[in-house]
This record gives sequence, structure tokens and C-alpha cells, in this order.
Amino acid sequence: MPSGNFIALVLSTLAVLIDAGAARDRRPALVSHDDMTYLGAFHVPMAGGRGFSYGGSGLAFNGAKDSLYIVGNVNDLLTAEISIPPVGGTAVVLQPLAGIGAAKLGALGSGQLRIGGNLVYHDRLYTTGFVYYDASASQTQSHLYRSLDLSAPDITGPYRVGKKGAGYYSGYMTEVPPEWRDKLGAPAMTGNCCLSIISRTSYGPSVSAWDPENTGINARILLAYDQDHQTLGSYAESGSHPVFNGTTRITGIFFPAGTASVLFYGSTGVGNYCYGEGAACNDPTNNWKGEHAYPYRAYIWAYDASDLAAVRSGSKRAYEVKPYATWELSEFGTVGADFATGGAAYDPATGRVYLSQIAGDGALPLVHVYQIMSSHAVARQ
Repeated sequence: MPSGNFIALVLSTLAVLIDAGAARDRRPALVSHDDMTYLGAFHVPMAGGRGFSYGGSGLAFNGAKDSLYIVGNVNDLLTAEISIPPVGGTAVVLQPLAGIGAAKLGALGSGQLRIGGNLVYHDRLYTTGFVYYDASASQTQSHLYRSLDLSAPDITGPYRVGKKGAGYYSGYMTEVPPEWRDKLGAPAMTGNCCLSIISRTSYGPSVSAWDPENTGINARILLAYDQDHQTLGSYAESGSHPVFNGTTRITGIFFPAGTASVLFYGSTGVGNYCYGEGAACNDPTNNWKGEHAYPYRAYIWAYDASDLAAVRSGSKRAYEVKPYATWELSEFGTVGADFATGGAAYDPATGRVYLSQIAGDGALPLVHVYQIMSSHAVARQ
């Protein structure tokens, strides 16, 4: 007959195993395609001049007003604040389109400039900018900040946030949920990818842990694929490679509270990759000579934040991490060939995410609304 000590040992071991199993069950879930419930879309209003036509990038949620900051026409480098109407409605302009200033953005470098993203953090509006075609890969500064009042004149920046070139930092931004800040090392993240010239940036999604209130070099890369480590696929490889090819563009990021999912938003060609004239590459949407992979779809790249935490701890390298899932956003239909997606903004209070589609409503952007059902997200294995 087993001794009392042996029985006690067995019971103690079983209790430990049960506690470990319960702890695994309590681990944050991973968001799947089915956890993003589509609620519909709303319209962006007309505005003076070119207004919001062929704009819609740089979405940022402002919880104080339940509103969005949004960039106007891509060439004007102006940002406005709009209301969030009911699905099917039209937003109202709360603050008209306003610029950062030619001298400020001009300091980023020569050539065509783009606003990469906006982020509301601690009563400031943070903005990134990049040189659209940085052939010399010389851009290093990327970030600025200003008051949430777009009429206020004081603007700080641009300044450099990371040790690598700006092509790794100068685009989308998001807050990190409080429960992940110690693990990832910062309260926010910033990144960019897939720009021309491709060697100056990441060959797929990239992101760095970053403290917005520190204007020094503090961004630490958690995910990136450089020229020597094209983990998601070789650039310009023939065939269909929607996860990454020469037409892939990533323009937004969001990190739903209560989950372990860092979700990148953008567009990619899902057809066969081809470099040449549009007609020769069977691309009816883009006649220019260049990269084609018609048709093009809005797309999500989903990453496990635990993998990013492993990069921060040193147990993984930034180029070793792969998405646990990718999927098309079928509600968008076929999108344009280049930077057809705008920004992503997340409301942690409601679990809603706003994804803008450039020229989704004629020349105006359309804002698609999804509900993140984190309580039903797939359990981590």
C-alpha cells in the first residue's frame, strides 16, 4: 500500500500540472480571420481643394473625442480630424486639413515625401514621414510630434528614432497594450516596409519597440527582414507569393488588447509576379512599367507577440519570426496596385479597428470598420 508521503507527493504533482494547464489556458489568445467581424464602412466628406481625394493614410484614433486623424491627398501632406459616424454614414470634419510645414518635412530628405503614419499618445499627435524613392538610402530622421490642436504652431522634429535607416521606422505606429509593455520593452511600436529602394527597408513587415516620449535613438527592432534574410520569400521571385512580393505594401498596424496578436494591414498582389509593362504582365489596373502581381487584395499579416518578445530577450533573431497566419480582407474586393490601403486605427474601449481604403469611394477614401472578438480568439497551443 502506498505510503502517506507518496500519496501526498502524487497529489502535489497533480496540483502543479493542473495549475500549469490553467496558466496555459489563461495565456492571451491569437486573433484569427474569423475574429474580425465586419460591421460595414463609412464615408469621408469632401473638402476644399484636393481635400481627401486619393488620401486616407495615417489613421489615428483619438479616445478623448472618439474621432480619427486622417491624411488628405497624398501629395499635400495635410492631416485633419474627423468624427466617427455610424456605419453607412459620413464623417464630419472636426479640425480642417493642416500641414506640418515644408521646412519640417523637407528636412527628411530630397524628393517626393509621404506621411507614413499618425499616433495619438499622451495628448500629442506623433507623425512619421518618408522619402518615397530614397535611392541613396540617406534618410535617417523620421518622426515629429505636435499638439492635438492642429492649429497650434509648435512642432518638434524631425528626429531619428533608430540605429538603422529610416526605412525601418518611418511608417505605421501603434500603442502596445499595457500587459505587453514590459515584455516588449516599450509602450508603442513603429515600423515600415517594402519601400523603394527595397534594400533600404524590410522585405516584409517590420516593427520596433519605441517610446514616443523619448526623442533620442531608442527604437529597438523586434521584427525585420533585411536583404540577406528574406525569410518570407525572395524578392522578385516568379510565381504567386502573396505573403511577400515586389507589390506588397504594408500601411498600418494594430495590437488588440487582451490578445497576443500584432496585426499588420496592407495590400499585396496575389497573382504571378512580373516585372515589365502592365499589358505584358496581364495587369489591367496598372499600365506603368514596374512590378505587377495582379489582382491585388487588402491583406492581414498576423504575428504572435510572444515571438517579438523572444527577439527582445535575445532568444530569437528578428528575421526568424514568421506570421502565424495571413488572410485577405474580402470586403474590400480588388484594390489598386500601389499603396491602395491607408491606415489602421484601434479603439481599445470598444475593440473596433478602422481600416481606410484609398479611393474606395470614388476618389475619396472609405473607412472599413471591424469588431475584434478577442474573447473568441483561437486558444494558443
